[in-house]
Formats: sequence, C-alpha cells, structure tokens
Amino acid sequence: MIYELLIGILVYAVLFIVTVQSSRRKVLALQERLDKVRALQELQQAQSRQNIDQNEAKIRELETLLQKLGDENSLFRLELEEKKATLDYNNKVAIIENEKRQQAETVIFTSNIYHRIQSSLNSGRSLGHEDWSELSEVVNSVYTGFTEKLYSLYRMTEQDYHVSLLIKVRVQPKDIALLTAHSKESVASTRSRLYQKVFGQKGSSKDWDDFVLSL
Repeated sequence: MIYELLIGILVYAVLFIVTVQSSRRKVLALQERLDKVRALQELQQAQSRQNIDQNEAKIRELETLLQKLGDENSLFRLELEEKKATLDYNNKVAIIENEKRQQAETVIFTSNIYHRIQSSLNSGRSLGHEDWSELSEVVNSVYTGFTEKLYSLYRMTEQDYHVSLLIKVRVQPKDIALLTAHSKESVASTRSRLYQKVFGQKGSSKDWDDFVLSL
C-alpha cells in the first residue's frame, strides 16, 4: 500500500515537472516570436511616411538651434550635429524603402504570375504547384526575406503559407478561397488562427492581413 502510494506520488511529481517545463518552453517560444514581431513592426514604423515627416520637423528644429549657436564650437553643438546627421540618414533610408515598396507593387501587378492569378479567378480554377512556386519567387524578389520572416515566427503549413502569399499580393479573401481550393470559412479561420499563434492573443482575420501587408 505504501509502495503504491510512493509510486503514485512519484508519477505525479514527474508529470508536474514535465508540465511546468513544457509551459516554460511555450512561454519562451511565444516571447521569442513577439520579440521578432516587435522588431519587424518597429522597422516598419521607422519607414512610415508619418515618421519621415516627424523626423523632418526635428531636423528643422535642430537646424534652427545650430543657426542660433553660430560658429560656437562646443560639445552641445557637436551633439546637435550628430543628431541631425542621424535623422538625415534614417530619413534617406526610409524614403528609399518606401519607394522600393511602391515599385514592388508595380512589379507584382505586372508580373506573369499575377496575370495567371487573374486568369484562374476568371475561369474558376485553383493554382497549381508551379504557380505557387513562381508566386513565392516573385514576392521574395521584391519583398526581401518575406518567406523567411514568416517561417521564423511560426512553422506554417503549406495552406498557411499560400494564404499569406495571396494576402501579400492583395488578393481578396473570397478569391483566396477559390485559388487555394478551400472554403471562405476555412480561409478566415486560417488567418485568425495564424494571428493568434504568432501574437499569443485572439485577433481577427483582418489583423493577420494587416500584419502580412506590413512585412
């Protein structure tokens, strides 16, 4: 009787330890994903038009201060010049990235695969293996590291990835359903599930769309 009780306690203790360790691993994995998401969002924010305008306003303020200081060679002046140079550089990079994004959409919308997507929609056909490969190649050629970023956040299924690819090229949800040979409900579920998996909280299908478009 005592022996069985000890065995029961031991088994319970082992299960408890395994559960705790598993929970810790899940928390750490979620934290790692969230850190990557925040880094991507911060980069996107830094390259936004609003942030560029704010930086330009700060640059004008610094230029005014530097003019007031005149030829004074002080540590304060050097610090202001350093801040201005940093803002100038960041803005130039952000402007270039914004222009690249605008050009990227032009490349996508004039590509052969995009025209085939439209043709498939008109004829009611889903995309084939070669279509998906070409779409992935085109998207990654203009949005550098798109696939790598997605898979670094979550181990996606093929369907997850296909849905995200079509979101990236601004295909409507009802058309995504047709192109992936899934129901509209299934596509909506996939999008909201991906958001929850990556962010660790419930979100709408549109929340996932917005995130994918920001990458």
